Amino acid sequence: MTRKKLRELGISIGKMRAGTKNCITDVPGVRVGHETLYYALQDDECVRTGVTAVLPHGGNLFRHKVAAASYVLNGFGKTTGLVQLDELGRLESPIMLTNTFGVPAITQGTLEYLVEENPEIGDTTGTINIVAGECNDSYLNAIRTFSMQPKHAREAIRKATSNRVEEGAVGAGTGMVCFDYKGGIGCSSRLIGETYVIGCLVLSNFGKQEDLLQHKIFSHQGRQVDEQFNVDSDGSIMIVLATNAPLNERQLKRIAKRAGVGLGKAGSHIAHGSGDIVIAFSTAQTFPHHNDETKEKVVQLLDDQATMNKLFRGEAEVTEEAIFNSLTMATTTWGRKGRQVNELPYDLFLDGAIKDERNTR
Repeated sequence: MTRKKLRELGISIGKMRAGTKNCITDVPGVRVGHETLYYALQDDECVRTGVTAVLPHGGNLFRHKVAAASYVLNGFGKTTGLVQLDELGRLESPIMLTNTFGVPAITQGTLEYLVEENPEIGDTTGTINIVAGECNDSYLNAIRTFSMQPKHAREAIRKATSNRVEEGAVGAGTGMVCFDYKGGIGCSSRLIGETYVIGCLVLSNFGKQEDLLQHKIFSHQGRQVDEQFNVDSDGSIMIVLATNAPLNERQLKRIAKRAGVGLGKAGSHIAHGSGDIVIAFSTAQTFPHHNDETKEKVVQLLDDQATMNKLFRGEAEVTEEAIFNSLTMATTTWGRKGRQVNELPYDLFLDGAIKDERNTR
């Protein structure tokens, strides 16, 4: 059976309308690209990993920055660029996602791409701040082989499009495990009135089966918990949020904080050893790197307007649904040492939650 997103299975999260693609790329200008590494090595080892690039727009990101912020729900993670991102409130690179040991190489490749695109970097102007994050895919992937190389970052950026995002076991999500099932890349979006969109992309790699099965859309009757996984590993999640609503960096941090609502509703308790990191940006306005003015004009929503509350609600919904989409779209994957992580079986859902395809043909 072809893997499907949650809504394609007849199940909706929340009450707000999803965008046309139900992806982060419903936000105008946003692009996503993947580079997937999937091959065998010697001694029962193999590579199951990759990189995913999220671009706020299709132009020159260094010369035309966007407002952004990050929020750390739990800091057991390895990232680059968040210190400057929060200090200045500007995103000037793609957001790069990969495996834990791949962060240095992916940061290097992204730097090479942007330096080639902008000869002034490090010469006639300052340096550049690369934003990268990770999850640990070492259960399926031979992470100690350092298979991620700078060229893979450049390829993911070059492949980025505004099309519907490929989800599941792809790109950075190739080797990820979520709730003891195959996880990885998941997306969702919500329409905020007739003007704005909020979208989410997650890299899911956290949780245990018993946590998932507590959710109201699943049935745990007669289901045996799989004990194959390391019970001491808490896992991680990277959450990327995008909107075309005019928000400043302070407001984007408020949006990012609400990701914890959707993450908790999906079944996470944000464990001690989990890296739960959120990055949020707005495409409503770009800010030039070169500016002779001493002032800049920033357009932003008023905090006490109904639109802000709709963004908060939409953000919680897209985070929760993106996590489930990372599960429903992922396929069973074999990895190192003969390990296998199964795709989420659709019969886990409560009876009647999914329409029986045999009766709808």
